[in-house]
Amino acid sequence: MPSNSIRLDQELIEQAAIIGKALNRSTPKQIEHWAKIGQIMEDNPDLPYEFVKQAIIAQAERDAGKLETYDFD
Repeated sequence: MPSNSIRLDQELIEQAAIIGKALNRSTPKQIEHWAKIGQIMEDNPDLPYEFVKQAIIAQAERDAGKLETYDFD
């Protein structure tokens, strides 16, 4: 994936570094994570944050091949 340089507020970068370290993400990956959540929330304003968070987790599990088939019996 190509990358571009952009200017960001230093306080945002510092906050992302702190949170990213706590969550084992690099500063750029933490900012990407926040941007992804923000985009989803703007596209779906009626969805609660917890639902969006769980949807992101479910997608990551699917991408990793870790989902199990649910039997409706």
